[in-house]
Amino acid sequence: MSAKLKTYTLGCKVNQYETQFVREGLISIGYTDADKHTPADLCIVNTCTITGEGDAKSRQIIRKMNRENPAARLIVMGCYATREPGEVAALPGVAEVITDKRELPDLLGRFGVRDIPNGISGLDGRHRAYVKVQDGCLLKCSYCIIPTVRPQMSSRPQAEIIDEVHRLVDNGYREVILTGIHLGHYGVDFNRGKPKNDWVRLSSLVREICRIGNCFRVRLSSIEATEVTRELVEVMQDHSDQVCPHLHVCVQSGSDRILRKMKRRWTRRHIIDRCHHVKEQLPNPAFSTDLIVGFPGETQSDFEDSLDACRQIGFSKIHMFPFSPRKTTPAAEMEDQIPKHIKQQRGRAVQELETTLRSKYFQSLVGQDLQLLVEDVDAQGVARGTSCRYAPVTVVQGQLQDNDLTTVRVVSAQSDHVVGTKV
Repeated sequence: MSAKLKTYTLGCKVNQYETQFVREGLISIGYTDADKHTPADLCIVNTCTITGEGDAKSRQIIRKMNRENPAARLIVMGCYATREPGEVAALPGVAEVITDKRELPDLLGRFGVRDIPNGISGLDGRHRAYVKVQDGCLLKCSYCIIPTVRPQMSSRPQAEIIDEVHRLVDNGYREVILTGIHLGHYGVDFNRGKPKNDWVRLSSLVREICRIGNCFRVRLSSIEATEVTRELVEVMQDHSDQVCPHLHVCVQSGSDRILRKMKRRWTRRHIIDRCHHVKEQLPNPAFSTDLIVGFPGETQSDFEDSLDACRQIGFSKIHMFPFSPRKTTPAAEMEDQIPKHIKQQRGRAVQELETTLRSKYFQSLVGQDLQLLVEDVDAQGVARGTSCRYAPVTVVQGQLQDNDLTTVRVVSAQSDHVVGTKV
């Protein structure tokens, strides 16, 4: 009987990708996934440290893995493991802590994997595949711990990424999501010392991926608004049937005063203007964002500026985070920390605004044709999936099958999804 494996991932798309990389390497030498009720021989937990809640959830999962798999070798990786290796090593059952993501090929080698994968071939349990194109962040945002745990800026060679996308498409994936720790900096490390005409950019990578064929679509993960360049928008125009007209732009605050305290590199006007430029060039694009509420010193006026920026851009989804002080970051030591009840109050206001903006955007889609990736078909034949504009779609009639990439026409909009019919 082959050795049994269990993995658990917390946090971002990059973490999901890196867990899959390790999992595929181990499966190549005979490991098989253990079901929920079968104890594993090897457990791998990929942790997150973006917030204090991420740390706490990581510890909780590590303890649970040890409790449910007492004889297993337990390996912990990820950003929390990098930031607090001693703390992680002291948790019950932990046999090894991986503190550097660049050690993952060595980890696989120690288990006997001879042919180290140069990417992934699928993403377990998901219809949409993540493709990690870049790692590391050099920015110094005053609230963020990630540059401490992922400081090495590195981009993957374009040819390697193209090979991986080919493999994923050949394996049936109809959407690939390009992701990285700082996606807009793809190619920066390649371009040092080169003339500008020879620079590698995210826009050129997307264009090359689109040349693979049109049986799949491409979506961009989180990106800074000011890094949505004119060249990138041109690629989205030229390949409008393949590059999803959806951008997740990282705003964090709509107040210039708070943006300066955050040590962000752009103003509120820069962010709004860039989103408006995209709206002028693309038909009815979707925008989603991250927003921090309760940053140290944030006044009610600052908060209202954030709400106003969200209204002007028209986000269909807002990932709201109450400010969480991270030890060793400048923001953790700032005066005027905001009380928890005010953060909660402002968080509720953001959620109410999100509901209003999402409803307005979904209503704007009525009568439009959307590209839909079917991710579930129930026993009654009702299909559900994600549209190119990131709106969840339900199709009651249409004889659709799981993993279909098809066109639907929106006939009505609900509070959390739109309803379509197959075109």
